Amino acid sequence: MLEEAMVALAASVGSGVVQAAGTDAWQAVRHRLARLLGRGDRQQESAQLERLDRTAAELTAAGQEGDAPEGGGDEERARHGAAWRTRTEDLLDQLDPDERAAAAAELRALLAEVARATGPAPGMSAHNVFLGPAAVQSGDGNVQVNRFDSRR
Repeated sequence: MLEEAMVALAASVGSGVVQAAGTDAWQAVRHRLARLLGRGDRQQESAQLERLDRTAAELTAAGQEGDAPEGGGDEERARHGAAWRTRTEDLLDQLDPDERAAAAAELRALLAEVARATGPAPGMSAHNVFLGPAAVQSGDGNVQVNRFDSRR
């Protein structure tokens, strides 16, 4: 099971992928993320690039449809953000602690690149940490992740 900080990082990556799609940062983000998720396997890297391209195409199409006041692209953004969060969690969960630390550093650098190119996404702090309903950021930049209990 992943540490809460790694789960929060994975959520940030999901948001970052959605935020970067269709921007000038997209090409660099897609290549870096595909390389990381492919873990040195060219075939896996290619599969990840195809997934990322599908994500961008679907988000672009949803954005064009979502120009109406109802904001029809929200469901697509949420779906793709969740999918990339899960893929990132799966990657981090498979790595040994040293590899996980290196991957986390690479993911943080990728998120910093997204933020520089696009500005922080809704739900992200200036420190590129996802701040969904389960996370609280203090004034000093520290993040406390609270567990969500669906039984409440």
